[in-house]
Amino acid sequence: MSDLLINTQDAYTTWGVRMGEGFLDVLGASSPMKEFIENKSRLEHGKRVIINNPKVDEREITLSFASSRSDYQSKKKAFFDELYKGKVDIQVPANSSEIYHLIYLGKSITYAQSLDRTFGKISAKFNEPNPANRT
Repeated sequence: MSDLLINTQDAYTTWGVRMGEGFLDVLGASSPMKEFIENKSRLEHGKRVIINNPKVDEREITLSFASSRSDYQSKKKAFFDELYKGKVDIQVPANSSEIYHLIYLGKSITYAQSLDRTFGKISAKFNEPNPANRT
């Protein structure tokens, strides 16, 4: 069983990519809620808050990936090309059957590479437009 699937492809076999530090923690974190409808009236104490039918809001997450192989440079380019497509579906089969539908933002990226150019780490920002849709 694959540890990490990106756009239905085994991330390690295809790009030599593994989950980085805190990867599962970020995916598993709760989603923010949309603001409740509020109304303040000078004629009433406090405020009215309508809490019927609460909805989750979009979220931005930063995922870390690690990679090491002899063909690191070509795999790194292929991995970036996959991210540049914009739509990134991530699944961790051993964790759950949920598929996280993300959009690669290309912002707040950190990147580090070993001196022998065979290992690297990347942290990149993604947007999950609808955390309630993970099928």
